[in-house]
Amino acid sequence: MTKSWKRLLGLDILSDKYAYSNDAEHGWTSTEKIPEKWVKTTCGYCSVGCGMKVGVRAGRAVAVRGDEDHPVNRGKLCPKGLSEHHTLQARSRALRPLLKRGNEFQPVSWDTALDTMVERFLGVQAKYGKQALGVLSTGQLVTEEFYALGKLIQLGFGTSNYDGNTTLCMASAVAGYKRSFGSDGPPGAYDDLAESDLVILIGANIADNHPILCQRLAENRQGTVVVVDPRVTKTAMLADIHLPVKPRSDIALLNGIGHVLIAEGLIDAAYIERHTTGFEQLRTHLAAYTPAHVAGITGLSEEQVLDIARRFGQARAPFVAWTMGVNHSTQGAETVNAICNLSLLTGKLGFAGAAPFSITGQCNAMGSREASCTSSLPGYRKFESAEDRAEIANLWNVDPSVIPTKRGHAYPDLVEGMVKKEIRALWIIATNPLVSFPNYDVLTQALGNLEFLVVQDGFHPTPTTLHADLVLPAAIWGEKEGTYTNSERRVSKVNAAVAPPGEALSDFEIFLRTAGKLGVRAKLFPGWTGPRDAFEEWRQVSKGRLCDYSGLSYELLETAGPLQWPHPEGTESTGTRRLYADGVFEYADGKAKLFCIEWQTAPEQPSRQYPFVLNTGRTVEHWHTRTKTGEVEMLHRMSPRAWLEMNPTDAERLGLEMHDKVTLVSRRGQVDGVELRVTSIIAPGHVFLPFHYFEYNSNRLTLSAYDPISREPNYKQCAVRVERSH
Repeated sequence: MTKSWKRLLGLDILSDKYAYSNDAEHGWTSTEKIPEKWVKTTCGYCSVGCGMKVGVRAGRAVAVRGDEDHPVNRGKLCPKGLSEHHTLQARSRALRPLLKRGNEFQPVSWDTALDTMVERFLGVQAKYGKQALGVLSTGQLVTEEFYALGKLIQLGFGTSNYDGNTTLCMASAVAGYKRSFGSDGPPGAYDDLAESDLVILIGANIADNHPILCQRLAENRQGTVVVVDPRVTKTAMLADIHLPVKPRSDIALLNGIGHVLIAEGLIDAAYIERHTTGFEQLRTHLAAYTPAHVAGITGLSEEQVLDIARRFGQARAPFVAWTMGVNHSTQGAETVNAICNLSLLTGKLGFAGAAPFSITGQCNAMGSREASCTSSLPGYRKFESAEDRAEIANLWNVDPSVIPTKRGHAYPDLVEGMVKKEIRALWIIATNPLVSFPNYDVLTQALGNLEFLVVQDGFHPTPTTLHADLVLPAAIWGEKEGTYTNSERRVSKVNAAVAPPGEALSDFEIFLRTAGKLGVRAKLFPGWTGPRDAFEEWRQVSKGRLCDYSGLSYELLETAGPLQWPHPEGTESTGTRRLYADGVFEYADGKAKLFCIEWQTAPEQPSRQYPFVLNTGRTVEHWHTRTKTGEVEMLHRMSPRAWLEMNPTDAERLGLEMHDKVTLVSRRGQVDGVELRVTSIIAPGHVFLPFHYFEYNSNRLTLSAYDPISREPNYKQCAVRVERSH
């Protein structure tokens, strides 16, 4: 009471709180943020892979700084990274295993929790078959955990119905790379952002989604930056040229560029002959995509189409990067193929500045793609290849017959399997699908059909953990060891700064203990005690593959810093690595494939009843479903609630004004009480809603439409109407 009165009277100026002292390593710093030690690690949010130091005092994380020696961010961090240590002490951290009895969660021991989980899972499998168990993972575990989990699910539980939430963001990039080049793996590097003379960003608002990459782009003094996006994003505002294409018209634009390249002789015929297949079919296909035809589809002028095509053809080193604006589509994988076509037609990839480059979503989505057994066997091996199955079986010392001959259900098909009651038990690990999965009502129906649901997370309650029968508390970033691989294939060390709270365990330890309960720990993980054991085995499993880790070690990553794969044994160079510099691709004949891609309209068109096209996306302050960032006060205050962007023309027509509360309605549901922002950054007929907020859940509106190749959802275009809230 005395302190509060002093504060009210202005006698207490919080001098203790705002005092500064001289830190031995970093100079003058807030006294309360001066640690006893700094622990180097890697950020656990997006795929940029920033290096950071966590300051620790009395067993608590008190500060975060960018690592000046890290080659990715060079000491800089975005708002999420700068406040990441606050997530470790969040009020909503999951602290102990909880088993639902009746409608109430009750604390139980780890032995009881894991005994119950294994008993219920095996019971479901005995009754309905091995594939009745589904597992849904994430892109935010360390690679060692992905590798261990894949072995546990495929060989321990014997189900192949295992996928990750990376299918919601990166599956189209994966499928596109596999189709064009014969394997997953982004060919370029971040250095290309500065070394390219033409950077084209398609559906990639890096200023909000990957802000540190804007710093790398700012190093480019000689190149032209082009942003292709229906919305005037922050990134578009930074660009030299903004091409405001109509939603879902990017394939038409890419085909139009290809048409002009061929018509005006801006292709590399020798490269095409030596290194690709399918050119004559593509030439015939692209004949219809004249500048006039493309202009009619995209909303651009013929001059704009010709200009961007000629810029691409005349560029020394064109760099095309994309994120969710491409991937979140029923034609996402094919759009990636159309992008790769341009690099292959001109022979401009594999050298400094030139690449078709997917900017990955989550911090370790690349590690999941390489090692997790979801869409492929570890090391980019194919389920369908008898040779690959025999090779991995030999490495694992198991009979090849136990290796699945095809991947199990992808994420949307797992949900459909639950709706059909084919999947009867589900293990969700470090993801929050009740906010992130499209068409909320379908998912709630699916979860309601389960006989047993386990949710393993660092936070509780979340919308998803509240539906669980069993909650397993897991350690998060800052509390465990391993590696992440970022968008440019750079492997960085992840270190524990503090211990997990309460009874929480690392995901790795949970997987090993589960294997023990199954009676397969000695067989699958012989002598393993920690993540290093998994990394050493993964090095050997990746040896000789495109994603070769065999020359890496924990010690090397700590002393030399983060390194890109491929890094085979005996490698001495630590410089930038690019793929396909020799023009040899991962198909049997060594040639890349050119694909004929036909532009299609979005699966749901505006109508009289639903006249607007809804676009969704991120804001720089928040991450995914706000499980972490919603608990960080500074981030919450910066962006406390969702908003809807609408063009002034539409707002005037509907009699709406800035800050009005509006309701969005689609054919599937509605979202009430969203604050309106009237702005010209959105085109007439379009609206934009960030997807982070459960209270204003955009996935009550989105539709169940998926890419038939990658199975990634079409989040970006659905038809809605907008009304004043009552």
